[in-house]
Amino acid sequence: MFLQQLINGLTLGCVYALIALGYTMVYGILQLINFAHGEIYMLGAYLGVIGLGLAQSINQTGFSPLTLIILLLLFAVIFTALWGVAIERFAYRPLRYAGRLAPLISALGMSIFLQNFVMLSQGAREKVFPNLLSAGGFDIADARVSTVQALIFIISIAMMVGLTLLVKHTKIGTAMRATSQDRLMAQLCGIDINAVIAMTFAIGSGLAGVAGVLVASYYGMINFYIGYQAGLKAFTAAVLGGIGNIPGAMLGGVLLGLVEAFGAGYVSSQYKDVYAFIILIVFLIFRPGGLLGERVVEKV
Repeated sequence: MFLQQLINGLTLGCVYALIALGYTMVYGILQLINFAHGEIYMLGAYLGVIGLGLAQSINQTGFSPLTLIILLLLFAVIFTALWGVAIERFAYRPLRYAGRLAPLISALGMSIFLQNFVMLSQGAREKVFPNLLSAGGFDIADARVSTVQALIFIISIAMMVGLTLLVKHTKIGTAMRATSQDRLMAQLCGIDINAVIAMTFAIGSGLAGVAGVLVASYYGMINFYIGYQAGLKAFTAAVLGGIGNIPGAMLGGVLLGLVEAFGAGYVSSQYKDVYAFIILIVFLIFRPGGLLGERVVEKV
């Protein structure tokens, strides 16, 4: 049972980590908690369902399951990235130099808007995401790893490694780090900070869109309010690892997934949503900087 709960926890933790990366990237540059980020994840799940319907209507013979999953991920990434850029442009950029409260209210308003937009356009009832992959998998000792779980592991780890390489070893990554350290100085050095911030929102939103499709394929059911709870848990993961710290967001997501899985397996599954917030309260009291520490910029 221990190994099975470990696998379940890692699966859930990888999803939380993908969503938490969007929170921590935006905070690292703008010092803003984007509370609409959970709804981007929800949009990714719905885009997976919409894309699946489009693919099946266009291609009657049917794609292979793996090809279809990849196409759905690309479809969700493109549209959630565009949504992220649009949110930044219309909801946050006009308030960039306002006080801290105004962007926070705007973020909450955007979250409510997206929830109601999806509810009105897609209906309030739950949507079914068909099981595209077979129920097969493989065994590790006495634990079972399903095909969907293996796919979540592979895609999540690949995207997290890719993001790390992007931030540390590319020109846009250098621009992101410079903007994060000092926006004014980065602008004086010729960096288009508006483009960098928009790219940050696009990347974070794309990761959340991937998480939405993966969760939809894993659980098979989605609704318009899944983003609220997942967003809060991903924010908790970002705080656990150290808000603004990319490796910390990954670590916090995995830790949170493990806590939920073991709590549900050994204590009670009825309180699995409570464990995350108990951990958050404990960390805020005893280690508010998170496991790896909040990203702090030293200016000389």
